[in-house]
Amino acid sequence: MLRSRIMKNRLSPVDTAWLRMEDPTNLMMISGIFMFDEPIDLGELRVLIETRLLKFRRFRQKVLRPPLNFMAPFWVDDPHFDVSAHLHQIALPSPGNQIALQKLTNDLMSTPLDFSKPLWQIHLVEGFGDGCALVCRLHHCIADGIALMRVLLSLTDDPPNVQNGIAPEAADQDGHSSRREATRTPSAATYGGRLISQGLEVIADRGRRQATMKMGAEGAAALASLLLLSPDPPTPLKGSLGVQKRCAWSLPIPLADVKAVGRVTGGTVNDVLLTAVAGALGRYLRSRGETVGGLNLRAVVPVNLRPPDEPIKLGNAFGLVFLSLPIGIDDPLDRLRELKRRMDAIKGTPEALVTYGILNAIGATGPQVEDIVVSIFEKKATAVMTNVPGPKEVRYFAGKPIKGIMFWVPQSGRLGLGVSILSYAGEVLVGIASDAGLTPDPESIVEAVHVEFDSLMQLVTWARQADAQLQQSQVDQRCQGQTQNDRQCKNRARPGEMYCHLHVGS
Repeated sequence: MLRSRIMKNRLSPVDTAWLRMEDPTNLMMISGIFMFDEPIDLGELRVLIETRLLKFRRFRQKVLRPPLNFMAPFWVDDPHFDVSAHLHQIALPSPGNQIALQKLTNDLMSTPLDFSKPLWQIHLVEGFGDGCALVCRLHHCIADGIALMRVLLSLTDDPPNVQNGIAPEAADQDGHSSRREATRTPSAATYGGRLISQGLEVIADRGRRQATMKMGAEGAAALASLLLLSPDPPTPLKGSLGVQKRCAWSLPIPLADVKAVGRVTGGTVNDVLLTAVAGALGRYLRSRGETVGGLNLRAVVPVNLRPPDEPIKLGNAFGLVFLSLPIGIDDPLDRLRELKRRMDAIKGTPEALVTYGILNAIGATGPQVEDIVVSIFEKKATAVMTNVPGPKEVRYFAGKPIKGIMFWVPQSGRLGLGVSILSYAGEVLVGIASDAGLTPDPESIVEAVHVEFDSLMQLVTWARQADAQLQQSQVDQRCQGQTQNDRQCKNRARPGEMYCHLHVGS
């Protein structure tokens, strides 16, 4: 009976791969911040955690590692589980602004989770302006960023609702959602299926995905392809990692502005934002005396492989693709067009499915094989970049509206730079996570993102000016057709007809 229970709770090979990547200089944690303009009561937060988060059994289980490295670890219930060991209340030092919150988050991102307990922690940070913040840390072996974001958002409501006894999703002993055990709030039910990856979607039928998981010749070819990729050029963004990490995030960028740039340039929201990021990295490298003309740097981009309507399910279900960023193209429009071309080329390949199969295979083997694959990622790329669309509407946590959301995934493959993009309630935040020894000032990259996005918005301004000039030219041509004595064209115009500004008031 005990043997059957252990086998059922064994970590999947992919989850095992992310567990084994844990390193003191590169912690495999997904970190998220929820920001509020109002304080949250610790007691209400605790009730939400107990009645909603702990419905997922995985958050009451710890990882038991076998004595031999080649043996797979498995989940076991923590017999001494105490939610107080995972929920902490701290005060933000003065002046309680974003810089202070970033410094606190730096320390938390640099601190490993306690492997003798379930691998998650939530800090209620008081004194953030007039409100507070929640800093959440969850280990990657529990689930990927998409799944964990859905879990955290299942703690929220649409209109304010603090009926804490209602669980939006229950979970069975494997961490999979179980609708039979839950009374779901409508907001959680409707939102759950909408959080899917945009920009690099890979839609695959189950048969194709299962075939890829089997690896075989396709997996061997993918490994060969990775080996044949030339190493990314050396820059200050690459190098040996240290323990200390840094983070920063942007001011809110209106999503309507991002879409306006996309309409003018023919790019997606993802194209526009990554174009601004690529330009920002170029600016940052130039500020450190680097020559960036013609420079290309690869980013490892996670790609969601879950069906969009799938209930919340824990575990890792994503692949990785290598995106070459045209850092060395100064003109923002040219950079966007080239980046879009490269993005579109990736979308037509099975690369994400194959890399998922590779992760599945190395998790089923020993750490030695995993070290080889991780070293490939370390050499072939410079950064990890993620883009997750959050809720379109304002969400409420314990009855308080969430002002902003930010998150970071770990820089897997011993990479020293992470870029996270998250949209929420009509705004976009861009976050940078970095190794303190390589990039001690990620706020400089964030500032450069704003400068680059302003350059892209100038394209919108020019397009609007050109459109206005064209419309004015058409009006002038119509007005020139009027007779010399017709000085009242304004009064005789039909409703909705445009007329020359020279005739207004004549």
